[in-house]
Amino acid sequence: MPISPDFTSVYSHQWEINFVQCTPNGLLRHTELCNLLQLTAGYHAELGGLSFTDMQEHDQAWVLSRMRVEIDQLPKWRDTVTVKTWIYDLQGSRSIRALEMYVGDKKIVGSVTYWAVFNTKLRKAEALALPHEHFEKYPERESTAESFKKVNLTREATLHSERKVVLSDLDIVNHANNVKYLEWCLDGIDHKPILRQQLQSFDMNFMRELKLGDAVQLYHGVDDKQTFFSINKEDKACFALELNWK
Repeated sequence: MPISPDFTSVYSHQWEINFVQCTPNGLLRHTELCNLLQLTAGYHAELGGLSFTDMQEHDQAWVLSRMRVEIDQLPKWRDTVTVKTWIYDLQGSRSIRALEMYVGDKKIVGSVTYWAVFNTKLRKAEALALPHEHFEKYPERESTAESFKKVNLTREATLHSERKVVLSDLDIVNHANNVKYLEWCLDGIDHKPILRQQLQSFDMNFMRELKLGDAVQLYHGVDDKQTFFSINKEDKACFALELNWK
């Protein structure tokens, strides 16, 4: 698709929070928060000629490698939120993208994401085949207090649970969708701090893709005000999560 005449390097999209996106207390689920952030990034890429359809002409797709989310508060059912996004950096096979969520003029969420260009036939990273010079980059315009990081997997952890990847876990790239990893982990911890909005920030690392039928193990540990998970396949970490509590 050609670059849209409506394309701008800083993009905003409005969303109305509906009831199926909310937990029993009427607040947006953390998984749905991540979905809205990534959907906004997707719309921006589409306007700029870097959509999934555009990239598939070269057997390429964007896949998420790291993501940090910082939360002041969660929106509630019927709120209209505005998500803003822009690119810090884009070169070679990687892109760093910022996102913010607002209710009115109040910023309630900040996120920074690291994306890789993935060849969907060769199943490996490679340089972006499409032009991107029309995207102005904003390396100084930060959306979070801290950047994404590598989650420490050397801490002591115990086996929490096991599962297999099923059809409902897969996305259009034919692997487990990144939000599913977060869902598996959040479903395995005490729900009360989540419903009390005590989750202040979290970091996610995506290291290896998971396919339909893959058997995985979830390992879990607690370190002061942090809860951390790793999801492993055949003793190799595929995903790491660090939750930071108030």
